[in-house]
Amino acid sequence: MMTVIANQRLAKSLWIGALIVVSMSQVHAANWVLAPTSNVGFHIDSARESMVIAKFNTVHATLNFDENAPQQASTRFIMDVDSLSLNNPAMKSTLLGKDLFYAAQFKTVSFKSDQFRVLGNNKYQIIGQLTIRVITRPVIFDSTLKPVTNNQKLMNMVSSTTINRTDFGMKKAPDGMGEKINIKMNVDWKVKR
Repeated sequence: MMTVIANQRLAKSLWIGALIVVSMSQVHAANWVLAPTSNVGFHIDSARESMVIAKFNTVHATLNFDENAPQQASTRFIMDVDSLSLNNPAMKSTLLGKDLFYAAQFKTVSFKSDQFRVLGNNKYQIIGQLTIRVITRPVIFDSTLKPVTNNQKLMNMVSSTTINRTDFGMKKAPDGMGEKINIKMNVDWKVKR
């Protein structure tokens, strides 16, 4: 009788152990995709205030990330320029016109990482190549990447960088619109199934 009970306890322990291993493999999963709650956008300031606040509503992105080897991570984003929504809809034709994004000819903005530099405390510099109007320049996104507390299948990433518009072939804009574009991502990654 004691042997049967011991065997039952051993089987139960092995089953619980297997569940823990499966759970941990989800936490450490390497392949992630964007959750619908994600926000990728930018703002352009004038001399006095944020003149344009914009969001890309169509974004395709992937992340390869394992918290046991974060320095080997990689990510890629492709944003549909025509999907932009603005806080000031009257500015949309200017923003998508020839002098700025020129959406009729250049349909996407993209970013591809070259390196994840680990800074500690869930902070990273994501170094890579940003392409706008088929002009590619190196950029660094200052980023925080950490698991969502109540859902181990989700990770939150907040990233930002600032670029000069003219570096990507955009012309000077009217109405005092600033030279700098402040890009910000606040995205949730979910385990790819």
